Amino acid sequence: MDRPDLPLNALRVFEVAMRQGSFTRAATELRVTQAAVSHQIARLEDLLGTILFQRTSQGLVPTDEGRALFPVLEHGFDAMARVLDRLTGKRDVEVLKIGVNTTFALGWLMPRLDSFRNAYPEIDLRISTNNNRVEILREGLDMAIRFGTGGWTGHDAVQLMETPLSPLCAPELARELRHPAELARTVLLRSYRSAEWPGWFAAAGVECPALTGPVFDSSVALAEAAASRAGSALLPVAMFERFIAQGRLAQPFGTGVSAGRYYLAWPSDRPVSRAMKTFTHWISGGQDRGMELDSRPRTARPC
Repeated sequence: MDRPDLPLNALRVFEVAMRQGSFTRAATELRVTQAAVSHQIARLEDLLGTILFQRTSQGLVPTDEGRALFPVLEHGFDAMARVLDRLTGKRDVEVLKIGVNTTFALGWLMPRLDSFRNAYPEIDLRISTNNNRVEILREGLDMAIRFGTGGWTGHDAVQLMETPLSPLCAPELARELRHPAELARTVLLRSYRSAEWPGWFAAAGVECPALTGPVFDSSVALAEAAASRAGSALLPVAMFERFIAQGRLAQPFGTGVSAGRYYLAWPSDRPVSRAMKTFTHWISGGQDRGMELDSRPRTARPC
């Protein structure tokens, strides 16, 4: 069966609607009516013979087919824009999309972003945060900063840093704690990684008490709860130095335990672009870490 000729305008409307998550916002960006956006999407779905969006009471929900098509089009339109900029004499800027664990983003990366952007103005660095559950290919990313033990199937990764976990709590609570065993008198705030508190108490040489405190899916939320005197949280201290400097958190005991490391990861079958190599060199302290640069002129390829 011959592939249908797909109108570029309809593909562009779909890409904007996916990115905006709304026909209304897509219409605003494209400066057309919402009805025109809906018409173009319906036309594209008819030509493809598949549904790209489910229309629900909560808004647009992309189908699996829509999610598969989006990153291909997004990167394709980015590539065309860069070539056209080059042909018209504008500076060639390479887009680099990085998914970042929220704790790392707030605790380390964001305060340093200006230095990267000043040093490499030719790279349009786009950051999206996540709670460490990120799918690089599905989400149209080039790379991701993740916390764990490395070794993710189908991905290459370079180790960035280890950040041992140690209890943090409000300063007034920290002043009352003289021995690790006394932490049992406080509410032990927990992450979804259930082995962290038992591992820390073992390192401190103290029996772990029953763990009944609330469970959080984000270290940032844990830190906020601890700072508001809700209890003690086991956190990567290096990521919350700002909280400590501001007097919002204190570290009552020096014992630390490793639960993993931060890594920069990318799909193994993805050619390494110049922007990817540059970012890796910068974030790993000037070490190339053995990355082989793809010599072909390219933009971020479809995920």
